[in-house]
Amino acid sequence: MNWFRHAFALDPPGPLVPTEEERAAVERVCRIVVRRRMTVPAVTFLEMSRPLNRVAAQALYFFQPVASLALTGDDYNRFARFLEKSGSVDYLCRRLEDLAADAGDPPSTAPCERSSSEPDAAAAARRE
Repeated sequence: MNWFRHAFALDPPGPLVPTEEERAAVERVCRIVVRRRMTVPAVTFLEMSRPLNRVAAQALYFFQPVASLALTGDDYNRFARFLEKSGSVDYLCRRLEDLAADAGDPPSTAPCERSSSEPDAAAAARRE
């Protein structure tokens, strides 16, 4: 019955801190999305599917043969495990928006939900 104890376990409270391997896989996916100038559709899709992120992570295992064109098997599995965590959508959205801003292609959608301790520079600039 040891497995039952972890069946309904929740992620620890607070912001998600990905491991180095997860961070590298997320970075690779985000760079591919930004390079193809698909930041706005990606962020929109992530925000819409936020309640289903754990189910979507499981669906990634189904699409692994096709998606292996962009990521290696290990990176792909790390990315799928990363999406199973609470807070992964916020981290992924922020990273996409940061990379798009660095590339000079800021998304035209509203920024992802940010914590109150993380000020939104664009909103502050609009108020001035």
